[in-house]
Amino acid sequence: MKGIIFDFNGTLFWDSQLHLDAWREYSKKLRGTPFTDDEMFKYMFGRTNEDIIEYAIGQKPDKALVEKFANEKEAEYRTMCLKRPQDLKLAPHAEEFLNFLKAHHIPRTIATMSEWCNVEFYIEQFHLEKWFDLEKIVYSDGKIPGKPAPDIYLIAAQNLGLNPGECIVIEDALSGIQAAKSAGIGKIIAIASREPVEFYKDVEGVSQIITDFSMIDRNSFQI
Repeated sequence: MKGIIFDFNGTLFWDSQLHLDAWREYSKKLRGTPFTDDEMFKYMFGRTNEDIIEYAIGQKPDKALVEKFANEKEAEYRTMCLKRPQDLKLAPHAEEFLNFLKAHHIPRTIATMSEWCNVEFYIEQFHLEKWFDLEKIVYSDGKIPGKPAPDIYLIAAQNLGLNPGECIVIEDALSGIQAAKSAGIGKIIAIASREPVEFYKDVEGVSQIITDFSMIDRNSFQI
């Protein structure tokens, strides 16, 4: 493989519980009852805020409503992150792996369905500029369809100047794995940050299952 694309939430940053808690709290305002864990995994992770809000209120929201609700929810999420400094860190062995990629000039980027307000927050908190060209990060800009549509990974590969088949994608969400598979990604690695390893064993398209970034074979790359 020549390059690597990272999902971010639940992959480089293990914040699934934080997002779950924020959406559970905010969903009470949207529909009167909180999202269940099952709803979160099936309909939230890897989706756009517009997709999630549409699911919550049961109808297609207009752009102004999406922006209002999304901004309120994401502000609540970022507040939760700052209140849990012990959890505000990159995934186990992620920094070591990113340092390896940088030292060997391996093309890399992030493809996240987070909106720019959160991406800016991540850049500030984790100093992502140490490892990534910020201009090449792909995020939810209101134009890219949410996962499982393949668009985000097709754009990420293009940003790296590579064919999708030359790239590795690391994902935690089923919708993201499906997006990577539909994009023709060469190798898909599932990271079990929230679900047990067994959860991914029969997921179509997954080449490897890891529990931290030390498990990725450095020899997978053309150096």
